Amino acid sequence: MQKSFFFISVSFYIFATGIFTACSRKTKERIPVEDHHSNIILGFSQIGAESAWRTFNTNSMKDAAVKAGIQLLYANAEQKQENQIKAIRSFIVYQVDVIAFVPIVQEGWDNVLREAKDAQIPVIICDRKIKTADSSLYACYIGTDSLEEGRNAARFLEKKYAGKDGPLNILEIRGTDGSSVSDGRRDGFREIIGKDKRFSIIYSENGDYLRSRGKEIAETILKNNDKKLRINDKPVNIIVSSNDGMMLGFLEVLHNNGIPTGKDITVVSVDAQQEAIDKLRAKEINCVVECNPDLGPKVMEFAKKLVVHETVPRLTHVKERVFTEYDNLDNISPRGY
Repeated sequence: MQKSFFFISVSFYIFATGIFTACSRKTKERIPVEDHHSNIILGFSQIGAESAWRTFNTNSMKDAAVKAGIQLLYANAEQKQENQIKAIRSFIVYQVDVIAFVPIVQEGWDNVLREAKDAQIPVIICDRKIKTADSSLYACYIGTDSLEEGRNAARFLEKKYAGKDGPLNILEIRGTDGSSVSDGRRDGFREIIGKDKRFSIIYSENGDYLRSRGKEIAETILKNNDKKLRINDKPVNIIVSSNDGMMLGFLEVLHNNGIPTGKDITVVSVDAQQEAIDKLRAKEINCVVECNPDLGPKVMEFAKKLVVHETVPRLTHVKERVFTEYDNLDNISPRGY
């Protein structure tokens, strides 16, 4: 008999009522290895839907689950760690075969992951890394190399300003503080740029990866500096953002106030959303570092291996590119996000 595969999308309010407790499997069936792949249930907790990148990332998981014949229980954490912890505990109660989640921050996961380990449910960390006292609490990490993304942003600036005098003042828009992605990009950027005394980060603010926060930051800066892009009477030469969403919001405000970018003000962003690539083509952005959201196929591949106790790599980075004003931009395929 053909088995149907489906997604269950649940709010955290439903999780809190204990509905999953009522419908949980009574026993965790022991399925023969040759049949196990057709019976996998994977619980996936996403941090939210704050950007086109995140939506693509979620759809990658859903589409890959369908192709792999894996049933997916999906939960949107709405940017709250406590919601993710509730979701993971509900997955444990339901006795899923594998848990995958995108941690909103790095710390605070040991207790719930220990519960998953005690229940013999392997855990895949996606997109953002965690810090834990016991690395055996999760099976593997699949995602991007945020440290290298930060380095690539800095390397572009080194190339662009080669042979030019300073000072070169940088305005930085950070992602969610405490997340491995934001911290990694910040550290990688400073690792390279900190070796060149011409560059100076004169302003840095947390934008929580939200386009709306990018707009707010720009509006506040212009309001406090007579509608000029200056910090303490210092002109901003370079804007660097930890994601496209924040940068696009920031640029919207600048352009609405008659402040052009891409020539006198260099713009570097991370993600490579379609809208950012379009602005790169329009010469309003100078460099976009790709952050590849298509993690679903690799997650499903590893999930199938984990349920039959095969070994998987502890660390898997997906391939990424860097798009710059020096490239032939006509050959970039539509991004899909």
